[in-house]
Amino acid sequence: MDWHIDDYKAEFLRIYNENIHRPGADKLLDWLTNKSDFFYAPASTKFHSNRMGGLCEHSVKAYYRFIQNLQNEYEESEEGWEGVLSPESAAIIALLHDLCKVNTYKVDYRNVKVNGEWVQKPYYTTEDDLPYGHGEKSVYMIGGFMRLSREEAMAINWHMGAYDLRVQGGSYALSDAYYKFPVALLFHIADVQTTYLDETVDK
Repeated sequence: MDWHIDDYKAEFLRIYNENIHRPGADKLLDWLTNKSDFFYAPASTKFHSNRMGGLCEHSVKAYYRFIQNLQNEYEESEEGWEGVLSPESAAIIALLHDLCKVNTYKVDYRNVKVNGEWVQKPYYTTEDDLPYGHGEKSVYMIGGFMRLSREEAMAINWHMGAYDLRVQGGSYALSDAYYKFPVALLFHIADVQTTYLDETVDK
């Protein structure tokens, strides 16, 4: 299916409204919709989904990868994956894990030669007014609107896995988190699958 920005926005809103009902969820959604660039921001400046609407697209695709991973891992469980993680928690983790990227990407222009002529080409730069980290920043931002369970916070906090700068700096907390909260590992895998299997890079 050839989806566009508005399609991913509509799907995000559908998943959010059908699954996330805890106190503060409405205020968070209002902020995302009316006071942020979430639905139009890129997912990155030069890597996966580095185009307008890429952040929302990535979040929706990560949700479906996550559900698939949960189903595969817990298919033999009597209660199914919902007995391990609630649909609300799954939606919160996947849809909001990259909230840290909201309002941080700005459009600038550079000169490039096209068919022998110099033209101005737009590109994204980063301007972070809240340099709080990555996964931990998402947890912090969500917490300003609604409470997260410990499992939700762990999955969002450590969704970067070994790419997390804290891990690269020598922290061993990631391993402990994945042992104690296996759902966090399943979401990290979903995030990587989405990035490399489901998305593209605009040159």
